[in-house]
Amino acid sequence: MILEGIRDRGRAIGWVLFFSGIMLAWWIMFTMAGMSGLNVFGEAVSANMMPMQGFHVLFPMWAIMMLAMMGPTLAPVLVSFEGLINSGHANRTGWTGLIAGYALAWFGFAGAMALVQSGLFLLELIDLLGAATFRWLQAAILFVVGGYQFTRAKEVCQGICLSPTLYFLGRWRPGFRGGLRMGVGFGAYCVACCWGFMMLGFIGGTMNLLWMGLATAVMILEKLPEVATFVTRPLGIILMVFGLLLAGGIL
Repeated sequence: MILEGIRDRGRAIGWVLFFSGIMLAWWIMFTMAGMSGLNVFGEAVSANMMPMQGFHVLFPMWAIMMLAMMGPTLAPVLVSFEGLINSGHANRTGWTGLIAGYALAWFGFAGAMALVQSGLFLLELIDLLGAATFRWLQAAILFVVGGYQFTRAKEVCQGICLSPTLYFLGRWRPGFRGGLRMGVGFGAYCVACCWGFMMLGFIGGTMNLLWMGLATAVMILEKLPEVATFVTRPLGIILMVFGLLLAGGIL
């Protein structure tokens, strides 16, 4: 009974810390958006006190953004890992390592996106808020991201995201280091599945809270087996249609 109580307490503390981290990341992003002069709809309502330029500014921004947006999508995966803990095949340190590894994978992507944004700004293709300054670039992003929804790469990576337990059983490693390794690998598949939704930030600005919220909701739905089929390809069609309308000057 005592050991069971300790395990239950450890589980509760772990989940509280996990969701507290996500809430903190969203609070920081809300604060940064305000400093950028934007409201929750991405509209400029005051002067920009936080120009988005330079890797030293962009990398922390993208890293925190990844925690805010991708943290909620990890919850179903952690629930699956809980099943392995309950069956005696895993422990709480592995659960913690899984979170750390997943975060590392997305931090690596955050670094890549910071470099992309820096490059686009130097080429004068985006403004200080990370929004594309040319209609053709916005249209191209929409069309490419929409088209990716129909690719084999998307299908394979989404399949891994939809079946985390099979992934764990096929690549099982015990302890914190094992969880870390599995987390990095699983996170890499997740990056390959969802990178396009991050690129959509360049449509209306990377500090646009409305885009962050919508993209997070879509990525959560894409990781739910019951609804993923009804989201992925229809969303691809919608994005490509908007891209064509934008390119044609209709929007």
